[in-house]
Amino acid sequence: MSIDSLKAALPDFAKDVRLNLGSMATDESLSNQQKYGLFVACAISSRNQQVREALIAEAAPHLTAEALEAAKAAATIMGMNNIYYRFVHLSSNEQYKTMPAKLRMNIIGKPGVDKVDFELWSLAVSAINGCGMCIDSHEAILRKAGVTAEMVQTAVRFAAIIQSAAIALEANA
Repeated sequence: MSIDSLKAALPDFAKDVRLNLGSMATDESLSNQQKYGLFVACAISSRNQQVREALIAEAAPHLTAEALEAAKAAATIMGMNNIYYRFVHLSSNEQYKTMPAKLRMNIIGKPGVDKVDFELWSLAVSAINGCGMCIDSHEAILRKAGVTAEMVQTAVRFAAIIQSAAIALEANA
């Protein structure tokens, strides 16, 4: 599978998604590791097998084994953190904000790839999972590291496109 096979699998009502997937593949505003890591992390977070298989197959030749594992780790750790911190943020009981999370998150400190890349992937996954607290945290770290607003927007745009491909496939199932 590849991005082209994913585009071909999309129904006609998702023509815009097909075109957007094509533009992702040719986007050069991010490094290859950033771009293809986003493919992996967002595809896993879409929770759609077809999207996951196609985008991991597309990305794997462009990533080191360490980067591929780190992108998978970003999706996984954000799956946990986004649930927890979204609860803390949305709960009207302020007590939860003062309590330690008691969640192991060592991968965030030592992701095995450039910290900026891991943060970019984590931001995109947090956008998919709808955790405002995590979005704010990762965006602030990225901006402090010198990442431009355009790069942040690209990462979230990729997340939106990948998620919409998964939705289109599910709608047509």
